Formats: sequence, C-alpha cells, structure tokens
Amino acid sequence: MASLFHRHRTLLEQAVAALGDRGFWSPFPEVPSGKFYGETAREDGQTAYQARLGAAFALPGHPESTRVGAEVSPYGPALGITYPSADAATLVAASESASSAWAAAAPDTRVGLLLEALKRLNAMSFEMGNAVMHTTGQAFPMAFQAGGPHAQDRGLEAVATAWLEMSRAPARAVWEKPQGKADPIVIEKHWRIVPRGVALAIGCQTFPTWNSYPGIFASLATGNSVIVKPHPGATLPLALTVAVLRDLLAEEGFPRDVVLLAADSAEAPVTKDLVRHPAIRIVDYTGSNAFGAWVRENAGEALVYTEEAGVNSIVIAGVDAFAAMCANVAFSLSLYSGQMCTAPQDIFVPWDGIDTDEGRKSFDEVAAGIADAVDQLLADPDRAAGVAGAIANPATIDRVADARSLGRVVRDSAPLAGGRSATPLIVAVDAADEAAYGEERFGPIAFVIAVADADDGIARAAALAMHKGAITAALYDTDEARILRAADAFARAGANLSVNLTGNIFVNQSAAFSDFHVTGLNPSGNASLTDSAFVAGRFARAMWRRPVVA
Repeated sequence: MASLFHRHRTLLEQAVAALGDRGFWSPFPEVPSGKFYGETAREDGQTAYQARLGAAFALPGHPESTRVGAEVSPYGPALGITYPSADAATLVAASESASSAWAAAAPDTRVGLLLEALKRLNAMSFEMGNAVMHTTGQAFPMAFQAGGPHAQDRGLEAVATAWLEMSRAPARAVWEKPQGKADPIVIEKHWRIVPRGVALAIGCQTFPTWNSYPGIFASLATGNSVIVKPHPGATLPLALTVAVLRDLLAEEGFPRDVVLLAADSAEAPVTKDLVRHPAIRIVDYTGSNAFGAWVRENAGEALVYTEEAGVNSIVIAGVDAFAAMCANVAFSLSLYSGQMCTAPQDIFVPWDGIDTDEGRKSFDEVAAGIADAVDQLLADPDRAAGVAGAIANPATIDRVADARSLGRVVRDSAPLAGGRSATPLIVAVDAADEAAYGEERFGPIAFVIAVADADDGIARAAALAMHKGAITAALYDTDEARILRAADAFARAGANLSVNLTGNIFVNQSAAFSDFHVTGLNPSGNASLTDSAFVAGRFARAMWRRPVVA
C-alpha cells in the first residue's frame, strides 16, 4: 500500500513547498483542453456524464434502504439519477464499523491513497465538469475549473497541510534525563496519530466539490471516516467523488464504507439527524447563516468548521483607470450570476463623486459606468452565457424580483437565452438604507451606495464585514495612506482585501496554495481553507512510553 505514497511523493513535496512560498502553483491544468487531458477527453467526459442520466448510480456495497434523486439541470432537463439512501443511524454505524482499519493505517498510507484519488478525479474532470454544470448552473468552462482542477487543488492543499501537521513531531523518541552521579532516566516514547472520529461533510448546491473537498480530504488524511452529505440539488458531483474514493479504498484493502454518501431529498432530509448523532465528531458545513447557527447549536461535542453567508463590499474612492475598473467590477458582478461566496454585493461610492483619469465622475456617472460595463460584457449572447451561466435555485429569481423595490434601479435584470437565468440587477441607495444593502441577498443583485466620503465607505464596509460577515472586500483608491488604513480596517474585520484590481484578476477568485479562503474572524465562517487550524483539530497524538532497560 505504501507504493501509492512513493508513486506520488514528488507531488506531495511540491504541494508542501507551495504551501511555504504561497506563490502560484497547480499540478492540475485548469484549461479544458485535449492537450492536457487527451484528445478525446471532452467527448469521453460528455459520454460518461450522459450515461449517468436516467439510471441508478452504482455504489457497490453501500448501505441502502431506498433510492432518492430529484436533480434538475438549471438548463432544463431532469437528470433522472437515483442514489442509494439510508437513515442517519445506519450510515453512522457503517462509518464506525469501517473506521478502525482506516485509523490504524500509517499516515503515509492514507496520504498516498488520497493523492491517487485526486489524480483519478483529475483524469475525469470533463465528466465532473458536466456534472457540476448541470447541477449548479455554472457555465461549462467555470464548472470544469471550479468543479474539477480548482477543487482538486483545494483537496491537495488539505492533504499537504494535514501531512505537515502529522509530520510535525516524530513517531518515536528516546527521552534521557541526567541524574547527576546516578544513571540517567531513559524512557522510550511512542506517539500515535489518533483521529477524532466520524466526520460529516455537508455540501452546498453552488460549489459542491470546491467547498467540500478541503474538509473531506483533511478528515480522511488524518484518519477519520467521512460521511458526505450533498445538497439534494447537486448530488452527482459528490457521488462521483465518493465512488472514486470507495473503489480505491477497496483496491487497497480498506473497507469501502470509510467514505459514505448521505443522499437525501428535500422532503425527507437526513442532515439534522446526522448532525445530532453523538458519534459525529467533525462537521464541515457550507451554506446559510441560519442553518449554520443551527449546526453549531446542535452538533454536540463535534468540531464544526463553517463557511456561511456574508456581505462582500467594494469601496470606490478614486481611480486612475476608470474604464478598466468598471469592466473589472462588471465581470465580478456577472460571473456565475453573483452566486459565488466571494462575489461583491455592495459598492460604496462618495455621494459627490470621485476623481478619475477621465476627470471628475459623479455618483450617478460611476453607477452608470458599471452598469454600462455589464451591458457591454453581456451584449454577446454566447459570451453572456459563458460568464453568467444559469441560476441554481429558483428562489434566487424571486429574490432578484423583490430587490427591485429596494432602491432606484440603475440596471435592470433580465433573463438570458436558455436555462434559468438573470443578469445583474444594480440598485442605487443611500447609506441610510442599510435595511436594503446590509444583509446578503444571494444572486445577481448589487447595490451602489452613496456615502459621505471614501473613509465613510471604508468604515461602513468594514463594519458590515465584522457584524454580518464578509469573505472578500475590494478598494479602488489612489491615496496610499488611505489604502493602508483600509487594509487595517478590513484585517480587523476579518475580510481579505483586494486593491485596484483591473485586467484578468477579480475579487471573486481565491487561489489554492496561496490565498487563505475565509479568515474565520467574522460571521462568514469560523474556519480558513486551508490553514493548520483547519486540520490540526481532526486528530490528536496519544503516547505510550516505557523505561529503556540497559
């Protein structure tokens, strides 16, 4: 079994090095090209995905009392796939039964197996891209990247971080204490990595693999068995992941039930029963604040790692490239129709305008410039579909409709051709209208907010981050002293700040091995992907010792 570790040792060493220098590195090509994945990879992936439709998803040996499945593509058709389903008690019992063999495995054995799993998942990225596209509504290029290579990067990052933490101390040491003229006390000490127990990973609909892989792979690397609970609307991407892991476990002589799929339906959910089960010792959760609060209150003694909702803001204080700024913000608002946890919602602009390279721009001119940039970006139907994708949940469409009454509509939302869709709605409000902009309104909804001045905008955005949560923040400014003040303010609020982004880099993006996704310092989440704190609590070190007899 150790052969998998040796086979992939170079990959692990590269990942560990990347964690140290935080520069750009990825072993998994993000471009959906036959150059990297094979000339027939696109067609093979499409064929593999289509073969899943209307069929029973096979997970050999998986606990099953019934079958569930009601996924409907945001682009129209029902997937018609059914998955094995069992109650919480059955799943937990199966997970506990399988856990001892996995916990007893050497860390390098577990890590080697997981590295192999990530390589296999990478090889099937085109199938995964189709699965993510038709469960989340992401356009295929984004579904391929975020659901495939970028998610795999995050999984690898978690494995490498776990390896570092498990390797931080030796497995054996000789402790020798001098006793003056007497013989020294000599004791041999042995430490074992002891996993915390059964882990539960609760996935979301919009980014089922990207958000779930860190927790899944961190728990498995540290010896915990894992129950994967996908969103009922996006089960397929995580079912594919579970299938790869279960097959590989069996190949390497481990019980398949080290990894289980907790498929359920909206009518008969299983999540709460799993969270409340006393044998669940770790919970990874991505989703709303309301259910996140429920998870934290009901998870008993389990460690809970969350990524929740937040209000991400942009402050525009002044720019030396107005058109480029507008284009960058427009893309950030439009990408996947604002359904990213990192997407901006609130745009703070001084009521008396800003200085730009095109002269003084009034508040209305700034708002209009961003709206016009959205129009230009989405003018071509093919490009619009590729950027905005489709809307994952019909409730988001209703939310857009309701948001029109919250202020003055600067740019109205409209559907795109094909699928359930909505382009960005941009609404102008005053700083006093915090009831409108002061909470997350998930989807393609943005507010341009008139504030007294740039410092007022920074203060309001940072306060929202601190009290309501925010993962990202952005600032456009030409005043270096104010930029540094803003960096301090957003750091205190626990939001990662981007300054003066133009060109092909956007506030929405979070890079594995470089960016720490979420700080854990505000209500948008209590954990960071993937720092040492994200993995270290998933295991403990237990010692046994005895004197060394001369």
